[in-house]
Amino acid sequence: MSSETNGERRLSTADAVVDRWREFNWKEFDMVTAASVMGLHLLCGFAPFAFNWNAVQVAIGLDLVCRLLGINLSFHRQLTHKSFKLPKWLEYTFAYCGVQALQGNPIDWVRTHRLHHQYSETERDPHSPNKGFWYSHVLWMFDTDNHANMLGERNIVRDLEKQSFYMFVSRTYIAHPIALALVLYAFGGLPFIVWGMGVRTVWGYHMTWLGNSMAHGLGDQSWDTKDHSLNLGWLGILGYGEGWHNNHHAFEYSARHGLEWWQVDVTWSLIRLLEIIGLARDVKLPTPFDIKRKTFSLNVTSP
Repeated sequence: MSSETNGERRLSTADAVVDRWREFNWKEFDMVTAASVMGLHLLCGFAPFAFNWNAVQVAIGLDLVCRLLGINLSFHRQLTHKSFKLPKWLEYTFAYCGVQALQGNPIDWVRTHRLHHQYSETERDPHSPNKGFWYSHVLWMFDTDNHANMLGERNIVRDLEKQSFYMFVSRTYIAHPIALALVLYAFGGLPFIVWGMGVRTVWGYHMTWLGNSMAHGLGDQSWDTKDHSLNLGWLGILGYGEGWHNNHHAFEYSARHGLEWWQVDVTWSLIRLLEIIGLARDVKLPTPFDIKRKTFSLNVTSP
């Protein structure tokens, strides 16, 4: 159940932290993916013993490059939703930053997110919150049946598969983070590996995954999206603007997610800067028609 007041809807906590493990095919558990993710988490356990300020700075810098530029700006807002256009050299540069986030190659990442929007909160949603908090947060990645279903939706990423750059990084995906790890080790030894590959990557994982899980369970709903997408202020800050999830589901084509002046959206600020200096063009924002269409009716009452 949910309550609606002044056009905003807040879901109960009970709806947010549902932990149902149904429909997860443990027999088809993807051990390779699970081992990789678990290995990176275990690597973080060495962080206190491999601490130095240079390593921490490397982790912060790589998070900005790989998650802000690579995942948020490139994989999400440009490649998935086509919210703006960049010169190809810059598009490919930012996309390569996303490859180093270790969240999958661009084609697979975009396919997953486009399917999430197309089938949001249904059985065909790759990380449907209806299957429980932990499934939508992380377990969906290890379900090989789930991956097989997604691979069947090939037409949804034809625009990327036609470009040789994206096909190349997809085929050679694993080589790129290995190369980065070798460079980090050469310059800073084990501390750079622990912080630059472990802590930085795991932090980025959970900031992205929370958009799949928590942002469909606990928060505020400002727009009538017919689903449970929600705005989370703290995730908006930590996620460089990706926490304004209800705004995003209402206007998925929009390059700006933090629609109010107080909704921090670092990714949008960067896109706006690129537009000002002439590198970003065809930047899309919510249209007056869609704003009117997505606004809650004042006559809506709780059931």
